Amino acid sequence: MKGFYSLLGIVYVISTSFYLSPKKSDHNEINSAKKIETSIETKSVKKENNNVSSSEELYQSISFENTNKLQFDVFAKALLGFENLKRAGKLDENAHLLTICDFSLSSNTKRLWVIDTEERKVLFNSLVAHGKNTGEEFATNFSNTESSLQSSMGFYITESTYNGDNGYSLKLLGMDKGFNDAAYKRAVVMHGADYVSEEFAAMHKRIGRSWGCPAIPRTLTEPIINTIKGKNCLFIYYPDENYLSSSEWLKA
Repeated sequence: MKGFYSLLGIVYVISTSFYLSPKKSDHNEINSAKKIETSIETKSVKKENNNVSSSEELYQSISFENTNKLQFDVFAKALLGFENLKRAGKLDENAHLLTICDFSLSSNTKRLWVIDTEERKVLFNSLVAHGKNTGEEFATNFSNTESSLQSSMGFYITESTYNGDNGYSLKLLGMDKGFNDAAYKRAVVMHGADYVSEEFAAMHKRIGRSWGCPAIPRTLTEPIINTIKGKNCLFIYYPDENYLSSSEWLKA
């Protein structure tokens, strides 16, 4: 009889162990799946943080001492378009000069920056004029139409230089369809102007205005143009929601 009960006990232990093992296996599979999911989420967050920090890290490393400080949001947009233009083959892969005009600022402030992204420093910080029909002290109206005497926002690629009615000038190729792609036809170029000066601003409460060109001070005309000529990036920024949501170069 004792042998019979011992046999029953062995059978019970064996059958119970087989019955419990699937539950343990399921539990292990669930834990494993959770670990994989957590790992994927962590990697995704790290990747996103790295993408965000790349522009922030570059911005923080640039010294704006003795210059007007460029806003990070404007810099980030300019850098995004700059990188997208390089990926599209519109700029050379080793291009490292980025010129930014923030036309949301008063024309009496130095709102043009030429930045060397490789050396991480500001090469020039200057006054820059907007078009006569774009606004008085502040820019408000933009156009891509010939004879509008208005500035055009967006990304440009600098081309060759020439001597014209406004002296030493730099040709600009507009890269944003519908916003500045008529710049070449309109003869929107970078050139020097006597009315772009602190003396003019002190006398008239604003600097002078161009016919749509990003005009700069005479004293800086050659240094700036000779630095950025020959297939470099210029970005004229204005917080226009239609443009910001439409530009192909601002797509992340």
